[in-house]
Amino acid sequence: MARTTGKRNVFTRWMFNIAGSICVILGILGIILPLLPTTPFLLLAAACYFRGSEKLYNKLINNRRLGPFIKNFQEKKAIPFRAKIYTLIILWSSLAISIITVNKTLVHIILPIVGIGVTALILKIRTLRSEA
Repeated sequence: MARTTGKRNVFTRWMFNIAGSICVILGILGIILPLLPTTPFLLLAAACYFRGSEKLYNKLINNRRLGPFIKNFQEKKAIPFRAKIYTLIILWSSLAISIITVNKTLVHIILPIVGIGVTALILKIRTLRSEA
């Protein structure tokens, strides 16, 4: 992937690096916790590090445990089946909680539309078959 950093504001780079680090932590937790998706958080972390720190970006994508999640998506344009399922469970659980707790008609209309759109995008991404 081509690197085009230029001269970014130091504050902006720090914010990208902090956001990337939070996403890495959530991605690692996703490996352990059954309902937290790993791949989306690691992809987001890579995107943040790509904009914030070439060193952190390279460290993440070359990590022997975390790197394959990112490389599978970058190279094969695919997400593991399990990651898709977990992502959809988290998505629809969050939407359901929001719909139940917010008593606004507009929310009851917009959130399911957003959920359907995001679900369609996730399902459109190729599913990575296990190589076992």
